[in-house]
This record gives sequence, structure tokens and C-alpha cells, in this order.
Amino acid sequence: MSESLILGLAGLAGAGLGLFFFGGLWWTIRRGALSSRPALWFLGSALLRMGVALAGFYFVGGNVWPRWVACLIGFIVTRLLVTRLGLPRANATGPFVGTKRESPLFHPPAKPAKKIV
Repeated sequence: MSESLILGLAGLAGAGLGLFFFGGLWWTIRRGALSSRPALWFLGSALLRMGVALAGFYFVGGNVWPRWVACLIGFIVTRLLVTRLGLPRANATGPFVGTKRESPLFHPPAKPAKKIV
């Protein structure tokens, strides 16, 4: 196989890893925000997503650094696309738009803090 084809496939693999990582992050935020144990959701998801991403990078890259770079570029491009396409529109509606969830650990102060000049 030609080296450029292998690098292209490594980039596509990086894009797939990025979709898994950032899709999992999106899913975790949606589920964890409404969970009674959000720390468990966020910690478990972070460990799983990082483990899969690192194993995927290691499997795709092997001992060849250009494959690592191609995989990383695919991962980063996917991140940019997901964040660009995932931004809520100004007229967005849905179950999470405009809702507030009070944290049992943090309550905003009743009075705003004084500005120190």
C-alpha cells in the first residue's frame, strides 16, 4: 500500500476516534447534568473516552510518527467540526435550553461581590 493511502486512513481513524471522544462527551454532559450522581458519570466517561482514544492512537500509530500526526490531525479536525456544528442556534428550543440546575454544593451568593478598584 502506498504511504499516502496509509496516512489518509490514519487520518480517518483519528476522525473516528474524535467522533467517539466528543460524541461521548456530549452524551455524558446530557446524561450527567440530570443524574443524581454526576461525578460518577463524568469520571467514568472520561476514563473510558481517554482509554479508547489512547488505545486507538497507539493501534493506528504504531512506531511510525507520521501516522500519529495524521491520526492527531483527524482528531483535531473532528473536534473543530463538532464544536462548530454543535453550537446552539439563537432560536434553539429543547429540554436543556434556558433551564437551570441548582447544584447542592454551590449556591450563588445572595448579594453580588463588591468591586475592588
